[in-house]
Amino acid sequence: MIINTTILGWVTFIYFGSAIFYIFRMVTGREFWGPFASIIAFTGLIAQTVGLILRWFESYKMGIGHAPLSNLYESLIFFSWTIVLLYLIIEWRIKSRNLGAFVIPFAFLSMAYASFSPNVNSRIQPLIPALQSNWLISHVITCFFGYAAFTIACGLGFMYLLKGLGKDEDTRPFFRFLPGREIVDELIYHSIVIGFIFLTLGIITGSVWAYSAWGSYWSWDPKETWSLVTWFIYAAMLHSRFVRGWRGKRMAIMSLIGFASVLFTYFGVNYLPGLHSYF
Repeated sequence: MIINTTILGWVTFIYFGSAIFYIFRMVTGREFWGPFASIIAFTGLIAQTVGLILRWFESYKMGIGHAPLSNLYESLIFFSWTIVLLYLIIEWRIKSRNLGAFVIPFAFLSMAYASFSPNVNSRIQPLIPALQSNWLISHVITCFFGYAAFTIACGLGFMYLLKGLGKDEDTRPFFRFLPGREIVDELIYHSIVIGFIFLTLGIITGSVWAYSAWGSYWSWDPKETWSLVTWFIYAAMLHSRFVRGWRGKRMAIMSLIGFASVLFTYFGVNYLPGLHSYF
């Protein structure tokens, strides 16, 4: 247990270093920092994967035996892992590191909160009866990949709005490294589509899980309700793009609003009584 938490604690600093290098690249306008940022982020992802696997093995040694996805600490770690994994895939696909300065800091903050907040318990704990289900892994994975995609959309939204502060021909290093607004707009759209698909799958698997655990597909629990609110926000965004042609600044602002709903769905409902208060 000490080994896995130590590794995951060090991953926090690795992601911090990666975020700093991505930001240096943007501020100085020197590509020199880019490869270092990517290599460090990839190293952190590998180390984090090892830490999660060790934690999984440790739970079996303790006689508990469950995937490391069951409490706030583990969910924060996994959230960070999905953000970095999805980001690195996008970086590899589009052959650009511009987004790193806007996304990797989210992964660092998630790890920092998990590792250093006194309100987060890092001990491996037995599953409560409601969580003892084969649906646990599928539900959590789909939800958090959706959250990760929405995080990237949020980062892209910030990028789009910052791009609007400078002129198209602005030659200052920071603005020069920002891609064109049309490209950012398309990336926001694709990120939201990916997140929407995963969130939909997460709600479906959660409903099936709820039926097997409590005998009801839907109980209007605060987390269920806010998951539906978040789903409607992103559904409205996609509908507005297809039907009303929303693009650019509107989509960028909505990506920030949608992410605020994601954060409340994830953290805010913990302060409300409900079936999901164990997170």
